[in-house]
Amino acid sequence: MQLGMVGLGRMGANMTERLLGGGHQVAVFDRNADAVRASANAGATGCDSLEALVKALAPPRAVWIMLPSGPPTTETIGTLRSLLSSGDVIIDGGNSYWKDAQAQARDLARSGIALVDAGVSGGVWGLKVGYCLMVGGDAAVCKRLEPIFLTLAPKDGYLYTGPSGAGHFVKMVHNGIEYGMLQAYGEGFQLIEQSEFGSGIDFRALSHLWNQGSVIRSWLLELAELAFANDPRLDKIKGYVDDTGEGRWTVQDAIDLAVPVPVLALSLFARFRSREDDAFSDKVIAALRNEFGGHAVHAEAPAPAGASKH
Repeated sequence: MQLGMVGLGRMGANMTERLLGGGHQVAVFDRNADAVRASANAGATGCDSLEALVKALAPPRAVWIMLPSGPPTTETIGTLRSLLSSGDVIIDGGNSYWKDAQAQARDLARSGIALVDAGVSGGVWGLKVGYCLMVGGDAAVCKRLEPIFLTLAPKDGYLYTGPSGAGHFVKMVHNGIEYGMLQAYGEGFQLIEQSEFGSGIDFRALSHLWNQGSVIRSWLLELAELAFANDPRLDKIKGYVDDTGEGRWTVQDAIDLAVPVPVLALSLFARFRSREDDAFSDKVIAALRNEFGGHAVHAEAPAPAGASKH
């Protein structure tokens, strides 16, 4: 099949390479000309604008957007709407909010353009092992695009999840679950590290061990084994954990649906906590424990002379 790919970051470039390897024709565009040249050298048709990309495709066209959610994706969809024709398809493979995808699908439908929301999981390993795809949108349109999805995915790694918004919704929940799993592993390793046995335990070997038939085996533990092999005590990194939005949306939707998700919610808040040193909330708790129970408090080190704390 023929496909346009907009966005050649780590995901988009690797997806393009996998599609080319599967025999598809891919026209590519990115604001980074070097990224376009790299994909062109791999066999793609390099384009210097969205207009050029659309012209490089024969109708009915399919254009995959692999950009950050929010303005980059929204603005690109708006530009493509003015360039594409009835019968064409836009595939949003970024982590957009599912309600936004539904609204965009309704808007594009007025011009006869379909929007497919494709949740993509696999990260930088997707080129080699394939991408897990959760796809929502018009069933007939998604069926027409299946050769693309089946090339990108490993065996049994593609699922049509339902109408518009379903792909992004399922991927959002997937990422919320990921938050909880990562938090559990992180807390477990910290508990061991701070115990009397921690200094004698090889975390790389332990990660490998737990993947040999244990009930907590997973790909994440395989990645933990790699991480500990490179940095046995993770001394080279800071414990600051970003969130990219999907965890927040998962918790917000759970509130709207009155569905209890305490593990997912607490894992999100733990990420917020990771960005604070000497959190004020801890000061409040320590002060109250001292007031009601006389529990000792740890004095903060005095600031250097002339320094301000604010």
